[in-house]
Amino acid sequence: MATFHVIAGASDRPVYPAVHKIRMSDVFECLGRGVEDFWEKPSHYVFVALIYPIAGLIFAYWTSGNNALPLLYPLMTGFALVGPFAAIGLYEISRRRELGLDSSWRHALEVRRSPARYSIAVAGVLLAIIFLLWLYAASALYNVIIGTTEQVSIGAFLRQVLTTREGWTLIIVGNVVGLLFAMVTLAATIVTFPLLLDRDVGAYVAIHTSVRAFLRNPLEILVWGLIVAVLLVIGMLPLFAGLAVVLPILGHASWHLYRRLVERPVS
Repeated sequence: MATFHVIAGASDRPVYPAVHKIRMSDVFECLGRGVEDFWEKPSHYVFVALIYPIAGLIFAYWTSGNNALPLLYPLMTGFALVGPFAAIGLYEISRRRELGLDSSWRHALEVRRSPARYSIAVAGVLLAIIFLLWLYAASALYNVIIGTTEQVSIGAFLRQVLTTREGWTLIIVGNVVGLLFAMVTLAATIVTFPLLLDRDVGAYVAIHTSVRAFLRNPLEILVWGLIVAVLLVIGMLPLFAGLAVVLPILGHASWHLYRRLVERPVS
């Protein structure tokens, strides 16, 4: 029964929420509402999000000192793959604000008491698997195209990648493969985690609903994915510090997008 609960939630059988058709203007309105939510209590959300730029700096240090420089870019872009799970505390804050409850940063950890916590964990494991597969694919591409020669410095690595035919082949092919991973993740998680926080529908139903929302609004959601990617890149540029602002905004905006995409339950 515990397994079935993870699949179908608290109901005796799977209940699939209806999904809406949205407009492109909805995407940008949700982003604007995310900015508004952030500015209401920016210091709280910056505190919650500081772990991500810190983690980014740790990744950069680790790769530079362990002959793992080829993994630095995949690790950085991997933020976009694990972002839906990483921002779950921000979804919880958005949910509490919507209900008129206290929305201070400490409530970001309330998700551990959610009835859907096991379903959330299952969906999180799925994202972790996708992330690891992306790292494996990126490493394999590097070994096939560039070779396994160890790079002695960051400068030598950058010259190898940016000034050789093999390096540009790696950049093009690697980004195409990364785009495929990103599209799969986007389709599978665009509403998964907000939906599980909002309703205990089960991991399978949540992912199924997310895919249906993507298929009904492919262009709008792809534009949303592009916005997320661009903002994450901007947030990473100043030593990952910008993520402390970008991630809360995207987290809040994602909650508002979920509200536009999925029909509310009948009271």
